[in-house]
Amino acid sequence: MSKLKVCVGIYGMQDFFGGDLRGVIDSIRIADQAGIDQVSMTDHVVMGERVDRYPYGDFPAPLTTPWYEPIATLSAIAGCTDNIRLSTGVLISPLRPAVLLAKQLATLDVISRGRLEIGIGTGWQEEEYIASGIPFEGRLTRMEEQMRVCRELWSQAPASVNLESVQFDKIHAFPRPVQGRDMPVWFGIAPTPRNCQRIAELGHGWIPISYDPKEIAAGVKSIKAAYTAAGRDPNTLEVRVQLAPHFDANGGNFEKTLEGLDAMIDAGATMLEALPLLFCKGPQDLPKFYERLAKVKIG
Repeated sequence: MSKLKVCVGIYGMQDFFGGDLRGVIDSIRIADQAGIDQVSMTDHVVMGERVDRYPYGDFPAPLTTPWYEPIATLSAIAGCTDNIRLSTGVLISPLRPAVLLAKQLATLDVISRGRLEIGIGTGWQEEEYIASGIPFEGRLTRMEEQMRVCRELWSQAPASVNLESVQFDKIHAFPRPVQGRDMPVWFGIAPTPRNCQRIAELGHGWIPISYDPKEIAAGVKSIKAAYTAAGRDPNTLEVRVQLAPHFDANGGNFEKTLEGLDAMIDAGATMLEALPLLFCKGPQDLPKFYERLAKVKIG
């Protein structure tokens, strides 16, 4: 059977602690001790009111939801943990200037002693781009070029870049990531032919936005073909998935939800992300949930 790692998503967990983010951060220390491989969080810089335009069904959160800045939050988590790896699902990277993003990610990798494997994407909300003064058009190209800038600044000094969205000459950027130029980057983007090429050239993993094993299997097949075409080993592709949650009279049923895991592994999943918000009633349930999630690991 294929290896499988596990990830805890902290979306909405502040509700367990009366809105206190520090409680969430402290709880990840328990997840780290339980053997959870990765922690992931969601990103929104601002929110517009047209959540009806959300392309993946009903938007799951009210406008008053606090969207904590991921780099700052993951830095705090890095400071109180030892092994758990740090990720996002996803950081809307085009909302950050490329050179600033490179510095933020390098610094976080240094703080965590090499535990960052950031997840990036372009988001879905035009209002967020308008408010940030960033063009909504061309966001995929901007994201791709950001990663090219990051790889350059993480390995070259002086560094020079002449791309559509960013240009500079003889720039020096330190510190560099502990993991070096090839620090892992996961892409949360649709597996179109062009995006598969992007992942194969610049990425380490894929974060599909789907609960459907058939859709995920098709995406994995396309990305692995792009890996092969790029001269990379397709078996090194990492794929982080969530399972369609099962609910009963008592709320989220994790054991029933896990019945969909084998199909996801067959589809190519290498990491399972689970949200405690769906399966726990409060902070008292978290330690046992982390222990149960850790038992799902295959290695």
